[in-house]
Amino acid sequence: MYVSIWCHSLNLSSRSLAIVLVVCVTLVYFSYSFNACLLASISRTLQQQSNLRNLLTLQQRNASSAAEANRVTNTSRSANGNSNSSTSASPSSNSSSSSSSSTTALLNSTVSNGVASVDGAPKYQMLRQQGLRPSRHLPDTLIIGVKKSGTRALLEFIRLHPDVRAAGSEVHFFDRHYQRGLRWYRHHMPYTIEGQITMEKTPSYFVTKEVPQRVYHMNTATKLLIVVRDPVTRAISDYTQAASKKADMKRFEQLAFVNGSYSVVDTNWGPVKIGVYARYLEHWLLYFPLSQLLFISGERLIMDPAYEIGRVQDFLGLKRVVTEKHFYFNATKGFPCLFKSEARSTPHCLGKTKGRNHPHIDANAIERLREFYRPFNNKFYQLTGINFAWP
Repeated sequence: MYVSIWCHSLNLSSRSLAIVLVVCVTLVYFSYSFNACLLASISRTLQQQSNLRNLLTLQQRNASSAAEANRVTNTSRSANGNSNSSTSASPSSNSSSSSSSSTTALLNSTVSNGVASVDGAPKYQMLRQQGLRPSRHLPDTLIIGVKKSGTRALLEFIRLHPDVRAAGSEVHFFDRHYQRGLRWYRHHMPYTIEGQITMEKTPSYFVTKEVPQRVYHMNTATKLLIVVRDPVTRAISDYTQAASKKADMKRFEQLAFVNGSYSVVDTNWGPVKIGVYARYLEHWLLYFPLSQLLFISGERLIMDPAYEIGRVQDFLGLKRVVTEKHFYFNATKGFPCLFKSEARSTPHCLGKTKGRNHPHIDANAIERLREFYRPFNNKFYQLTGINFAWP
């Protein structure tokens, strides 16, 4: 009897123990699942809050950039209006100079649709990652002439310098597209970062009457580079270029003189007219002091490019980076070539049109042209303080 009772009691305890174990395991399982879900929910909430904060910060920055862009744009338009209304003012006027400088400073911030513009090129993407913001600026320096004297060579040579960025083609803003405005002009400039110089080349600026005043009203501190060459050789080079595009062009001697006689030079013919450098320089000196003009010898630029480019770097306040190691002389073309350039890392020359062979010109015609130019050359030497020793 006692054994039966004991066995019954033992069976009951085992059953209870099993129930207790099942209940405990169930509770542990539900507790683990609940905690796991709770932790996942908390993690998602924190991530959403972080994303929201980043989004709000980005929106605030964009709003701030847009507000600043609108302020610059509105102020620039106002400054442009003031500058345009005073284009007839005397170049010595302090108020005109102040307005011009203010306009240039304001327009030097590149803005597109209220957001600062950036270049998509890989090297500028890298610069942006370093905290630098490339933007377009109005040019600090202009190569204003003279046509067929070596302006393209000068541009290609000085662009070897890492602190010089230049428009690739002639923009012709001041002589053909001035009515489009400074905003249009700036859009045609390359992207630069702080410390780099923006440059543009259009040789026809030197001989266009309206250009000096227009450049002055853009920026009174603009630095001007002028490449000059023996005007007789320059005229023949100018003619050679034109004749290469027109098969039935008259001979040089027929165009350079009136009525086919060497006694009267045709000063209305463009290639001859451009060579009277002193006439055009006097107009530039009404607006810019001689200290803002650098004259480069076209002959020396060919024979010793490193020397002339050294002078240009000094004039622009640049470290002398471009030296004789960048050049080699091509005996076939009779022209200096580059071991490398901004666009190409292999040796190359400037192009088949550079170093083009000139046609034979009657020696008497050349001598008569030299007589014609001599007094103008002497005047040019006096104005520049440089004797170029042209024949």
